[in-house]
Amino acid sequence: MNINPVESTMELTKLSQPQILFGTEVDEKSSSEQFLLSMYDSVQASIFVVDVLEDGDFRYVALNPTHERWIGIRSDELRGKKPEDILSDIDAAKVRQHYADCVRFGTTISYEQCLQFQGVPTWWSTTLTPLKDANSKVYRLIGTSSNITSVKQAEQAVGLQIEREQLLEAIARRIHQSVELETILHQTTIELRQFLNCDRVLIYRFEADGSGVIIAESTVASDSLLGKNITDPCLSDKHPEHYGQGCIQVVEDIYAAGLHPCHIDFLASLQIRANLVVPIFQEQDMWGLLIAQHCRESRQWQQTETDLLKQLATQIGIAVQQAELHQQLQDLKAKMELQKQKHISQLQQVRNFEALVRRMTEQIRDSLDQTQVLQTLTQELANLLNLERCQIELYSTCQTLVTIIYEYSINLPQCQGLTKQIADHLEVYQPLLQKQPLQFLEILPGWEPKLLVMSQMACPIFDPQGILGNIWLTRPSQEAFDEFEIELMQQVANECAIAIRQAQLYKQNQAQVKELEKSDRLKNQFLRTLSQELRTPITSISLAVQTLESVLTPAEISEIEIVPQLLQILHNECGRESKLINDLLTLTYLEAEPDPPTLIAIDFQSWLHPIIESFRDLTNCQRQQLNLTVDRALPPLETDITDLERIVTELLNHACKYTPAGEAIAVSAQLSGDAVELNITNSGIELTSNELSRIFEPFYHLSKHDPWKHSGTGLELALVQKMVRHLGGSIYVESAAGQTTFTVKFPF
Repeated sequence: MNINPVESTMELTKLSQPQILFGTEVDEKSSSEQFLLSMYDSVQASIFVVDVLEDGDFRYVALNPTHERWIGIRSDELRGKKPEDILSDIDAAKVRQHYADCVRFGTTISYEQCLQFQGVPTWWSTTLTPLKDANSKVYRLIGTSSNITSVKQAEQAVGLQIEREQLLEAIARRIHQSVELETILHQTTIELRQFLNCDRVLIYRFEADGSGVIIAESTVASDSLLGKNITDPCLSDKHPEHYGQGCIQVVEDIYAAGLHPCHIDFLASLQIRANLVVPIFQEQDMWGLLIAQHCRESRQWQQTETDLLKQLATQIGIAVQQAELHQQLQDLKAKMELQKQKHISQLQQVRNFEALVRRMTEQIRDSLDQTQVLQTLTQELANLLNLERCQIELYSTCQTLVTIIYEYSINLPQCQGLTKQIADHLEVYQPLLQKQPLQFLEILPGWEPKLLVMSQMACPIFDPQGILGNIWLTRPSQEAFDEFEIELMQQVANECAIAIRQAQLYKQNQAQVKELEKSDRLKNQFLRTLSQELRTPITSISLAVQTLESVLTPAEISEIEIVPQLLQILHNECGRESKLINDLLTLTYLEAEPDPPTLIAIDFQSWLHPIIESFRDLTNCQRQQLNLTVDRALPPLETDITDLERIVTELLNHACKYTPAGEAIAVSAQLSGDAVELNITNSGIELTSNELSRIFEPFYHLSKHDPWKHSGTGLELALVQKMVRHLGGSIYVESAAGQTTFTVKFPF
């Protein structure tokens, strides 16, 4: 196989016999061998010749000049030597195997191999060609080689980079998977030692006293340092300054690095010849060291190896931090486990309190009976907290007295209804009036020779408006109420405040409602009485006008021309006043408690047409167009005919009053979902947003229109709105693009 051609120079001119190379005379007839000889000397590839001996051994014959230059061995120095004479035993064995394969197969073979010449490793790509005699026996090997060291170094660099990335990725993956720190460190030392091909990799953790312990190790040495506590006497006081700035320590040979003698002795005692040390930080504190070592010989550390250790140290720092957090979590879990029973009890108590608060909230929402809510609360609190007694007391308005309003007691005497002077118990009520919970122990008298000690707590009931009272809890135990129970009681006290304040507000509202109802009845009674009183003189005036008109003779009237005009004015104003009184009575009736409407089914097509036609003469006189459109598919509508006719009539009157000459009034009725929709639209007038918002107010007159120009009481639209609602319908008005539309809907 390849003799490890590393380029040597061989002068073929020194070979007196060409057959030394090719085994035959080189004359004019052997042109092929003459050609080979010229190629041997001039080609830039490395060529070497190996003889195959009768016993199967191999001897080198010659090298061409190119091969001499590459391997640094002269051809005459190589001639006659065996592979073991110029190569290491390992390399010689590899070369012999290739030569033997070429002889055995009798054909050309190619291979790549790394060989050392003069201590320098070199990669070669070699092709071996066998030469055979007349008996087809291989007697010589011709080898050609190319130096591919640079290519292999580039491939190795890429491979090393990939291995570095894989190593870093594997550690990061273990950290991400929350693997135990011991496993991460142990696996890291193994993989790093294999990658660096060094004798030992350690992870050293600092202790509080400045010493340290080896917590992870991968080594080929016989003596393991794992678990040993090691202190460097020369560096123990200096390592914080040395490593605290992120520096590393690179020692290729402890005897040539200028180290202190005591340090050299220390490293030698641990069988260390070359040392590469990188600090490991946990956040800002130095946690330990990552160390790679050569034990038997020196080692030239590469920068890429140093960078790799720094990256691994960073990952280890993350793993340490994660492990510490994990340990803290485990400690917390253990602590929580120790308190599990207590927490379970508290959790159950919370659930019971939540259920109690939820029931209170529901009761407060569904009932305004303060007594029912709070009396139930005292009993449920006593059962929930194993109380001997539970009381709720309320302050007087001036906060000088306090009275126990609600109480639940098992064995202790009943105190419900008891009133106390606050001045007689200031030491108790001063903190409570300042909204601070209070608890203490009390020895009940009369229990000798066995004393009964009670634990008591008072929780104030208050809201933003002020203090209302207190909840008193009495438990037959010397154990005080804990903060958890106090917080829960404060929640219950808040609910009590809501219940008490809601009950007070309800009483106030009920009183106000009764006063309002009384005022409303008095108002309605006054309006009805006023309307009746106004109707009487109007009736009398009307009768007097009719009588005066009948007794006056035509002759007398003709002499006084103003008399007919005055009589007409009296008639008109009496009618207007009478209509105002009737509208007022109707409005008052609808605002009070009107009787349900009398419903009759009507056909809109036949019912609405006569009402519209009754306005035909008026619209013609005012030069207005009046149109009616009714959907023939309208089903019958059950309604009060009298009220509906009044609604339509008043809306048409309003449209006729405010529609200018030459404009149109359109009335339509159609289906709209599950309701009948009646629209009355008049053109030539557009209302402002302010007018639209106030148009249904009593006695409101549209702006820009003279209220004296149009007759009416000013209650028509207000009355229409009330009547529509009385029939279960809705009404609204829209105005845009020079027209106004009233829309009335009645559900079927």
